[in-house]
Amino acid sequence: MMTKGLHDITLENLQPVKTGKVRSIYDMGDKYLFVATDRVSAYDVVLPTPIPDKGRVLTQISKFWFLKLADIASNHFYTDDILEACPELEPYKEQLNGRSMLVKKAEVVPVECVVRGYITGSGWKEYQQNSAVCGISLPAGLQESDKLSELIFTPATKADEGHDINISFEEMCDRIGSSLSERLRDLSIDIYRRGAEYALTKGIIIADTKFEFGICNDELLLIDEVLTPDSSRFWPVEQYQPGQGQPSFDKQFVRDWLVSANWDRNSPPPPLPDDIVNQTRNKYIEAYEILSESEFEWK
Repeated sequence: MMTKGLHDITLENLQPVKTGKVRSIYDMGDKYLFVATDRVSAYDVVLPTPIPDKGRVLTQISKFWFLKLADIASNHFYTDDILEACPELEPYKEQLNGRSMLVKKAEVVPVECVVRGYITGSGWKEYQQNSAVCGISLPAGLQESDKLSELIFTPATKADEGHDINISFEEMCDRIGSSLSERLRDLSIDIYRRGAEYALTKGIIIADTKFEFGICNDELLLIDEVLTPDSSRFWPVEQYQPGQGQPSFDKQFVRDWLVSANWDRNSPPPPLPDDIVNQTRNKYIEAYEILSESEFEWK
């Protein structure tokens, strides 16, 4: 029997220092406790129905990449053996199991670092308007989902609510300085390239992704989540067809159902039917198992 999705975290006597659409962050002294719930958002709204185990999948995929990419990018991952490090959290073992990690505290760089290898999403919409993405001119005649001849770095402002806003690299330099911007651009491209090359050997195209970085003791760290179906577009290689949108390993089932249900995106969203929940859960788990070559442990 499938477990019920975890919509909210309740840790008695502990209040989150920040709660996002998916994660809650707790101050544990010299570290932060990151906990990924099973909440799912669409069109910038958190839906009432969680996707069981989604938070565990996101946490385990991020851990996989943190370890795999550690030679080219330092990161904030400390441990996911939460009870060994914080035995006082034993009463919350069931909530935390598989979906939490302790991380180094870092001052977040207030820019989303987006790397695109294919023209899709907001980049495709912008390209249709002016043949450019975030001020970067692209060749004429590209189709939706085409692979780009070169990777492009298209930063965005971080937004606590609503969509992040694409900005030019020049504006990023104005906001955080040229030296840091250049480091982040080059590192983001290196991380994406390494991850995308690996994923391709497993039959997954990572079309684009976004990274977050922080600074801890003057060291630049990769933080938050890395190359997950929530922060990236994963496409199955065998179904890839340029000139249209692509099937993906994420919450596309959810988006498609909301469209078919004629939700107006202003009123409270409707609960998701069981078949949509199950299909979405299976896609997230499939992405993890393909990338890690490991069976998902919490089935």
